Amino acid sequence: MQRAFRSFFLLTTLTLVGGLHTAGASSRAAIQDTIVVRLPNQATLTLTVRDAAQLRQMKNYHLDSLTSRLAGYIAQAESAAKKSTTDQVTLQFYPDKDQPGKNLPEQIRITTRKKTANANRVDVLLNKSFGVTVTTDADGSKSYNAGEGKSKEQRQAQRDSTRMKRIEGTRTTSNFIFDLGLNALVNQKQYFTPAGQPEAVDLRTEGSRYVNLGFNWDTRLGGKRSPVSLVAGPEFAFNNYMLSGNDKWVSANGRTDVVRETDGRQFKKTKLATSSVNLPLMLQLKLRDAHYKPTFILSAGGFAGYRIKSHTKLKYTSEGTTYKDKDDGGYNMENFLYGLQGTVGYGGLELFAKYNMNNLFKANAGPDTQVLSFGLRLSGN
Repeated sequence: MQRAFRSFFLLTTLTLVGGLHTAGASSRAAIQDTIVVRLPNQATLTLTVRDAAQLRQMKNYHLDSLTSRLAGYIAQAESAAKKSTTDQVTLQFYPDKDQPGKNLPEQIRITTRKKTANANRVDVLLNKSFGVTVTTDADGSKSYNAGEGKSKEQRQAQRDSTRMKRIEGTRTTSNFIFDLGLNALVNQKQYFTPAGQPEAVDLRTEGSRYVNLGFNWDTRLGGKRSPVSLVAGPEFAFNNYMLSGNDKWVSANGRTDVVRETDGRQFKKTKLATSSVNLPLMLQLKLRDAHYKPTFILSAGGFAGYRIKSHTKLKYTSEGTTYKDKDDGGYNMENFLYGLQGTVGYGGLELFAKYNMNNLFKANAGPDTQVLSFGLRLSGN
């Protein structure tokens, strides 16, 4: 049987080699040549080569004896897979070192996976040039598919499998987050300056920036592929409230007010800056595509925090000299912070919004207003 198979294979090879010489040279680079051998046991052996030169090299491998040798190697690989605690096992054999001088392959690498309800698949790699896939059906029939390396679909399937195992095997993940956005004053009620004049706080939009840094721990709720998780983690936020016009922040007599400059100085910057530490707690819905990559992300919840520090900064020019005056203080601002926040995103783009339910200043000690922060979020999702 082995000699018959070898004769049949060599005859098929010589026939195809003759046909290859008649094919156009320009199409050879784009189209691969194929030999299909149907065996009596309903198995199919398919060989795919780049050109006639590579095909001629196949006669050096003595495929009749190699087939018997592969059967023993595959049996060892299947036995190892049954005993393994992992989903797949890879074994390597070196026939040329075991029996030098017989033109055997330098290396045979066999990867076999545990048997499922439908089939057990075994991948065999000869040297790194010819790949063979052996599939055993439920009734015990084997099919062979040999080709040069892995196809694009096979590589994609391997990436998908690796990504899926990482998702299913890790219940809690950590992500670094970076928020960059703007601050706005909302629900602002009219208040009166010490002189009894009604006054409204008008912020300069581009100067009232919001920056947030932190780590979020994402804990999956439910099964291995559940899209719902609980998100929590420490965050450090920095808020700037920059006034428009020639107004400035003034803290005096237990109050913080916005006062118009009367000394003739023209301000370039008049801002109130704060820093705080916050702890968010949100429910998150994260959908994935067919390749297990994140697509739509929606999260919503609340936060609590504490103001760490605050200061004002004035920047102005007088007689050709630029001055920067900085004054640290509490500025009658609320120390304990709380509110609602959420994110929405698709693919690599994610937006955030954060609403402080607490007033920016203590009652009757400053403008009666709350803060809304919004912008772009960058994270490791």
